[in-house]
Amino acid sequence: MKKIAFLFAGQGSQYAGMGKDLYENITEVKEFFDTAESVRPGTLNQMFSGTEEELKKTENTQPCLFLADIASAIALENSGIKADVVAGFSLGEVVAMGMSGALAKDDAFRLVCKRGKLMQAAADAKKGSMIAVMRMDKSELESLCDEFGVYPVNYNCPGQIVVSGEEDRIEKLKGALSEKSVRFVPLAVGGPFHTPYMKEASLGLQEEIENEELYSINGPETPVYANMTAKPYPVDKEGIIDTISNQISNSVKWEETLNNMAAEGIDTFIECGPGKTLSGFVKRTVPGANIYNVSDIDSLNKVVEELKK
Repeated sequence: MKKIAFLFAGQGSQYAGMGKDLYENITEVKEFFDTAESVRPGTLNQMFSGTEEELKKTENTQPCLFLADIASAIALENSGIKADVVAGFSLGEVVAMGMSGALAKDDAFRLVCKRGKLMQAAADAKKGSMIAVMRMDKSELESLCDEFGVYPVNYNCPGQIVVSGEEDRIEKLKGALSEKSVRFVPLAVGGPFHTPYMKEASLGLQEEIENEELYSINGPETPVYANMTAKPYPVDKEGIIDTISNQISNSVKWEETLNNMAAEGIDTFIECGPGKTLSGFVKRTVPGANIYNVSDIDSLNKVVEELKK
């Protein structure tokens, strides 16, 4: 019997039209999207026909990508495929909270909308950018980051670490990397995310989720692996609030998360949402894993057929 993890994509994988196929073909997805649209009017138009620039703004990216991610998970569950554990990359962790039962799905959407606004405000206050650095020794890169005043923030997989920071400092780092013939790729995000520059956003999110009139927090029914610790979320309310709030201003330990899942017997990873970025990380981190991606009806049907053999 396969042990399954649902993985939820983060910023950078968005594109106009994501989730539209599932919205048009699966009743449960349409019902949830329509509820979300009533919470944040204009979201579906941004998702289905927004410009690249519009979708790059984190206050738009986060609610749109949340819906694209959760649509795939709803569709899988509707087809009888359940997760043994869940995890999300950055904003995808809020999707994981909604799918785990720690938050109701509509509460999780409301939270990600607030998260996007708070992070947008922090990004506007401190212009920044992020780059993925390829095949550089971890210790050497961390020392270089210290030298240039930037932060290694996403430990994605063996041979790939994302660096975040102020734009001018990132530009200087790019120059140093080029001199060393180290390859790097700019990310399609609009701020210095997962750095101390996001501390105000973390505090704002904590204040938001502590509002008991808006949010009911429960111990997860399905284990959620946290970006910040690479371990399952605590089950107490205070611990859950602390973990989801501080995630914004701390590193994403994704490689360690995947290794910890594998050590617990997870052998099947389904990336829910647009793109195949997380699937690539799994391939490079967990040799021999079964890896799937669901982003539309065709990929859903293929995965369901394969897993029900």
